[in-house]
Amino acid sequence: MLNALTWSPDSLWLLLQKAWWFLVVLGVLVAFHELGHFLAARWVGVKVLKFSLGFGPKIFGRQMGDTEYLVSAIPLGGYVKLFGEDEAEAVTPDDRRRSFVHQNLWGKVLIVAAGPGFNFILAYLIFAGWLATGSPLFVPTFKDLSADIEAMVPGSPADQAGMQIGDRIVKVNGRDISTRTELFDSVGKSNGQAMTIDILRDGRTVALTVTPTTAPGHSGTAEDPGYYLGVEETPAVVTSVMHGSPAATAGLQPGDRVVTMNDQPIYTWSQMTGMVKEHPNQPLRIEVLRESRRLPLTVTPAAEKTTVNGRSIEVGKIGISGPGRSVMRSSNPLVSLYNGLEATWGWTELTAIGLYKMIIGDISSKNIGGPLTIANISGEAASQGVSSVIFLIAILSINLGVLNLLPIPILDGGHLLFFLIEGILRKPLGERQREMAQQVGLVLLVGVMIFAFWNDLERIFFSH
Repeated sequence: MLNALTWSPDSLWLLLQKAWWFLVVLGVLVAFHELGHFLAARWVGVKVLKFSLGFGPKIFGRQMGDTEYLVSAIPLGGYVKLFGEDEAEAVTPDDRRRSFVHQNLWGKVLIVAAGPGFNFILAYLIFAGWLATGSPLFVPTFKDLSADIEAMVPGSPADQAGMQIGDRIVKVNGRDISTRTELFDSVGKSNGQAMTIDILRDGRTVALTVTPTTAPGHSGTAEDPGYYLGVEETPAVVTSVMHGSPAATAGLQPGDRVVTMNDQPIYTWSQMTGMVKEHPNQPLRIEVLRESRRLPLTVTPAAEKTTVNGRSIEVGKIGISGPGRSVMRSSNPLVSLYNGLEATWGWTELTAIGLYKMIIGDISSKNIGGPLTIANISGEAASQGVSSVIFLIAILSINLGVLNLLPIPILDGGHLLFFLIEGILRKPLGERQREMAQQVGLVLLVGVMIFAFWNDLERIFFSH
């Protein structure tokens, strides 16, 4: 309801913080991407005329050797300008030797591919370094993110409506969904009104009517009433316990299933984490099921500051990870070098499959986000600490690498497609053909950018 138009001083300060972190995150991504092109060009022997962070008018710059290093006014990308991209630029034999267009095919491929390649290298370095510290790393698959019902609270709205474990939720109020996040958002915005939910069961679609309620024991607020269906998460099974954490001190072990908390039955992971968050520095009586025995334990969640809707609040954390097919750990720093490759491949595969599913319509195109979405998630990550910002940079770096490899003229992948055709035909495409392809690619790219920006505006101005 145009809620973003009611700006308060706190909202403006939050907006400025998000804008700042957006520039930080985007600056790192662009700098590393363009560094790949730059170093590959230098290695091949091509003269680099300009290395710019941002587009448009120059804010400031400095000439060092053959290259002018720039910061430009529009911080939505960057570029490396190579000598000899136009064949007419190279006149003398020395010019041809240092021009891009006169390089052999593999030299040109290396220069173009190095940009997205460096994005994957950046993600690998972050993941490997993260795992080397012994911290768990989230590496999901589509099965982890899909809206499948894996656990259910007896007597909950989902149970009463006839949902079953194993069902997959495919539509909410007629809108296609494919991830749990989309489901959570829809339930959270339901205002407690009845929802029509389509589920896929045994190969057929069944329509059910469900009315969300507030979660038992949830101390909701006017801003966050805490509506739920009772199927939000996986079972409350502990798969890892951080050394020195409140959970470790309390005696929790991997494999424990939390069955009660303060005498309240626990059926799902979100039930348990919800209660933990609401009790910072307050002892919680829990019962766990371990090897068919029920054991009573007491855990006191540590208080951790976080930001919600621009307000700083304390939440409880006990230092455990949930059902762990999405969680990766390294036993030592040497193993992390290999696990970093696995993590990079896992996130790359997830990104590529997600993009494919979006193109064929399996995932809603409303998931496409533009600069405002990136600014928002950058600000939220910053509120959770530097480690969250670093993790976000790794994920966005993989996204940037995958998107740049798409065979769309004007993107790196489009240039690589031209080189593939050149290798097959044994000669470059004609100048007119390249110009037409570039124009088509530009229109397509601008169209996607406008669509992503419109999605951003809808999220900000028309969310309710």
